[in-house]
Amino acid sequence: MTPMKEDYLKIIFELGGGYKKVSNKEISLGLGIAAGSVTEMITKLTEEGLVSHEPYDGIALTPEGIKHAAELVRKHRLWETFLVDDLHYSMTDVHPEAEILEHNTSDRLATALDAFLNHPKYCPHGGVIPAANGKFDNISHRLLADAEDGETVVIERFLDNHELLTYLNEIGLQLHAKVKVIKHEPFEGPILVECLDNDQQLSISFKASHNIFVNQEPLQD
Repeated sequence: MTPMKEDYLKIIFELGGGYKKVSNKEISLGLGIAAGSVTEMITKLTEEGLVSHEPYDGIALTPEGIKHAAELVRKHRLWETFLVDDLHYSMTDVHPEAEILEHNTSDRLATALDAFLNHPKYCPHGGVIPAANGKFDNISHRLLADAEDGETVVIERFLDNHELLTYLNEIGLQLHAKVKVIKHEPFEGPILVECLDNDQQLSISFKASHNIFVNQEPLQD
């Protein structure tokens, strides 16, 4: 399987394609490529039985696609965790290194690395790490872009993308931050949010808001 096909499987997995259907646009925004290129690759993956796709009805991973994607994501995120926790890489710098390492990691090495790291559940940018048997905890697939004006949400995870992580580091948006959505600017403009931990207001780009996943603020007892 080519690295490009693997990247598609991973992005569909990250967007929730193991549980629900995701759109061509979501994949396009996640990979930063033209929608036409997405359509072409999805056709190939459908022919190989890795995704299911009905026109105008979204894209989902097949059981075989989930198996491949979970294995790739597991190895990639274990290496990201090792690089950050043990080699003290910045979270913004680990993706390219992990991308190389995952393709040269046997199942035996992944098992040893998992044990060395004490079986982490999540990677440094909040993504779930599947177990060796392919099982993984359910996580939110709700996008910041879909939060309503006036709603308070908690930042759960970021898409695994070097450009995105660098951007979010520069503007100061952190994992687990509690933010209130102030306003969605029209015509695919940015989203203005207020970080309730420090009262700082941030303007988050349209593209980035489709690569940030949130949970609704828990109800207080």
